[in-house]
Amino acid sequence: MKNEKVFTMKFSRVYPLLVAKAQRKGRTKEEVDQIICWLTGYNCEQLQEQLNKEVDYRTFFEQAPQMNPNCYLITGSVCGIKVQEIEDPLMQKIRYLDKLVDELAKGKAMGKILR
Repeated sequence: MKNEKVFTMKFSRVYPLLVAKAQRKGRTKEEVDQIICWLTGYNCEQLQEQLNKEVDYRTFFEQAPQMNPNCYLITGSVCGIKVQEIEDPLMQKIRYLDKLVDELAKGKAMGKILR
């Protein structure tokens, strides 16, 4: 049930938080968009469309054109949980995104983030 609350959160409400996290560390909105597009297969216009429609996390990932085939290479912990060990596929995708934005905010080079 706890996951369901996350799944129904509007992506348009979470997105500015992801951008703000990156910007606090000197990174840009464009870099966050690049990460989201790499992970989900959306292009910039499609991403903006999803934000305008105010879809929830579940819909955002269900409608993603194609998850990047290299997303399985994303490893490490988010909130003390290893992303590679998360059993729920939707929660894993959400945490993949969190992990990538964390890496961006920590100053990692974009080439290394986009495995």
